[in-house]
Amino acid sequence: MSDPYLVITSWPDLEGAKAQARSWLEKKLAASVNILPQMDSMYHWKGELRHGREHKIFIKTSEHCLATLEREINAAHPYAVAEILFFRIDSGNADYLHWISQSTT
Repeated sequence: MSDPYLVITSWPDLEGAKAQARSWLEKKLAASVNILPQMDSMYHWKGELRHGREHKIFIKTSEHCLATLEREINAAHPYAVAEILFFRIDSGNADYLHWISQSTT
């Protein structure tokens, strides 16, 4: 069984986020995807303080899908530098963690 992971990214528009979520799920790169409501983001970019609106995306996946999922996010992402953060899930509901593993290729 591959270790479960939580992957966090963001997307500027809801329709784009939903389209990507469907793609990841159809390709079995994700067991589940949560798209949070639009939020304000503030950040440094090219020496300037900027702000924008985006949706935070939480992806539950397995370790063996991480490299492919990262490539998929980078290829489709509209930002020059996509937020892609990986967190190994060390504990939780054993049945849920097993389901993540079984739901991803």
